[in-house]
Amino acid sequence: MTNTDRTPLAEPVSPREIPDAAIAMLDADGTVVGWTHAAEQFVGYTAGEVVGHSAVHVLSPAEEASRASAFAEQCHAQDGWSGTVMVRHRDGHTIKMTLRISLLRGPDAGTRWLVSVTDIGTLSSEASSGPVRESLLAHTPVGIAVYDPELRCTWVNDVMERHDGTPRDRRFGRRLQDSLPAVEAEALEVVMRQVLKSGTTLVHEYRVWSTADRRREHAFSASFFCLQDADGRAMGVCSMSVDVTGNRRARERLAILSEASTRIGSTLDFMQTGQELADLAVPLLADHALVDLVESVPFGLEPSAGTGKASGRPQLMRRAGLASVDMGLLELPWVREEVIRPFPDSLFDTALRTGRSYLEPVLDTHSGPWVNHDPARTQKVRASGVHSLMVVPIRARRCVLGLALFGRSEEPTPFQEDDLLLAEELVTRAALSLDNALQYARQRTAALTLQRDLLPHHVGGGAAVDVASRYVPADTDHGVGGDWFDVIKLSGAQVALVVGDVVGHGINAAATMGRLRTAVRTLADMELPPHELLTHLDDTVRRLSEEDADAADQVPAVVGATCLYAVYDPVTRRCTMARAGHPPPAIIDPQGHITFADMPAGAPLGLGLGLVPFESVELELPEGTLLALYTDGLVESRDDDIDVGLDRLGTALAETGSSLEDLCSQVIETLPTQAPADDVTLLLARTRGLEPAQVASWELPNEPAAVRIARQTAARQLGEWGLEHLVTSVELVVSELVTNAVRYGAGPIRLRLIHHQVLTCEVSDSNTSHPRPRRPHTIDESGRGLFLVGQLSRRWGSRSATGGKVVWAEQDLPSKAVAV
Repeated sequence: MTNTDRTPLAEPVSPREIPDAAIAMLDADGTVVGWTHAAEQFVGYTAGEVVGHSAVHVLSPAEEASRASAFAEQCHAQDGWSGTVMVRHRDGHTIKMTLRISLLRGPDAGTRWLVSVTDIGTLSSEASSGPVRESLLAHTPVGIAVYDPELRCTWVNDVMERHDGTPRDRRFGRRLQDSLPAVEAEALEVVMRQVLKSGTTLVHEYRVWSTADRRREHAFSASFFCLQDADGRAMGVCSMSVDVTGNRRARERLAILSEASTRIGSTLDFMQTGQELADLAVPLLADHALVDLVESVPFGLEPSAGTGKASGRPQLMRRAGLASVDMGLLELPWVREEVIRPFPDSLFDTALRTGRSYLEPVLDTHSGPWVNHDPARTQKVRASGVHSLMVVPIRARRCVLGLALFGRSEEPTPFQEDDLLLAEELVTRAALSLDNALQYARQRTAALTLQRDLLPHHVGGGAAVDVASRYVPADTDHGVGGDWFDVIKLSGAQVALVVGDVVGHGINAAATMGRLRTAVRTLADMELPPHELLTHLDDTVRRLSEEDADAADQVPAVVGATCLYAVYDPVTRRCTMARAGHPPPAIIDPQGHITFADMPAGAPLGLGLGLVPFESVELELPEGTLLALYTDGLVESRDDDIDVGLDRLGTALAETGSSLEDLCSQVIETLPTQAPADDVTLLLARTRGLEPAQVASWELPNEPAAVRIARQTAARQLGEWGLEHLVTSVELVVSELVTNAVRYGAGPIRLRLIHHQVLTCEVSDSNTSHPRPRRPHTIDESGRGLFLVGQLSRRWGSRSATGGKVVWAEQDLPSKAVAV
């Protein structure tokens, strides 16, 4: 692992002050020969009071009498000692301290002792903030060296040789530049001069190559203490150093992983996640990084668990990430998003099949199957200087999603096992993001499939309107929503136009949308006025919400929706509409003037505001008027006010002369982004009108003779329309409908025939009771009329009308007789 800025082998770190540790230097007989300012603060004795005297003077009387001699023998036998002692303060009280005694060797086989103490009770928290802590010193090999005022080594312990490989005999009388690189030696000597001048303790971190592991540099933390003589003058500098390579590398590793948590997986885009992994790895971990995904993954398709195992042919890959300290160095033949096929038996193909990582500390570019398979590319790799390689599979659950390759060329240190562990952790985080994206893509695909299946595959407005529609799902960050639209043919050539929007996103919203669309179609068959239909729909939504809340095995979903329902009659050219919290429709007259319908907003469906009634408005629309029904995703955005969206919509719709399909495309193209944050639904309907010759109506008296008059009148009109083959069946239908009106109604009766894509027969009366069909028994003498009407018609029904009802029946027309 290498650091971010590619530091040299000996990396100077700015020295910083640390809390002092008490240091005393003793000769072979236990006489104090050096003292520090911190020791004076801890035990109260000045250098003048201690230097030249036996160290026993600072021990408690009990220790002095019974243990001093045995203690000295133990230190000689073990070349040192560490433990807890009671130290006597100058004012008489005792202090419990940890103590460590280290053996120092000098020229001519001379020896001295270095004693370091720390007050456990009062100084443990303070000392723990320093880089060289006494608790650490008690368990970690500490390199100790003492230098005179000219910075020449005078005393040293055996650990120092293990740190930098310099034997102690080559140290005595020499400065650091004889054992360390010149740059690092100079930096350390600057610190030592500061310690001699100020008397304070400083710490410095440096790096050197370890004698135990020539392939890896090691980081050391050295603390420098000023030793004072009996007169309180600086007599030298004591250096205590520990190997902190593991700690330093752990800090670097944590820093990289912390960086990864913010930089990898910022979106659900597969290719971007691959590039984020490559960008993070260079230069924090490697000089070059490649990320290749199994070809199906960027398309949101999860590879099978046995990818690459069954067949001997390598999987196709797609390059998702590419980063390098020098992008022109490798001259790679593949760029991002291009397809790659690893050749058989290569290291990459093996990693893809087995799912195991591979570390090549020293990359052999002169032999192996890949050299023979592609010598030209091998020569490029050889020329690039890549000398160390790691191949890490990108795994999620039981699937291998791709490979990540890391190489070094400029960094001379080869990859080690801990580099591979770090690479695997980085790749694991990227794999988690990719797996999340795959799971989301699967759910989004399911929701989108359900949404599209539940939406009408083909819409037609019959003789009433020409229609066109568009549906654009939300972007991948927000997910498919619950928008829907519908065009429902009603009796009498009328048509219902519906647009709605369910709260939320995902498969639940799509499923709820399907339930509401079905409910609207069912209610539309009852031919209720728009405001009544919305009232029933509101009740349906609230009941769905209550049913979900009562289910103990699931979290209640938030159910709510908006809806706009409009009914257009091509005979009267009037449109009746109502809305429940939905944006108002745009109305563009044949001259291109646009308005937004002024109508009560109504409360959204399912919010429990049923006490607030919905209201219908009725508008007269000239033939050729354009109605635009849409959801809020078309006109609302996070960046602009809704008025901006409405103006944009109006401008696009004002293009006169364009076909409805072209208009739909033009409106969608005006969206600020091709991946909106919310679903976009647009339904355009251009009104048509029936010619007067296509409609015939008569007033009939409410008496039995009206039946005969109705039969004769209908037969005559069918003859004028050239529909003589329908006379018999229509006479029977009209006879039954008029008979029922005479028998159960009051006031005048009206008969109307409409010749459009079918033939509609309508009979209206003042009775508000709707007929209900029933199957008569064998001995019944009545109840067969509506049964006969149902047998003779393609469909029949009834609807409410002002002051009564209308009963209607439809007859199929031969194709050549269909009115346009």
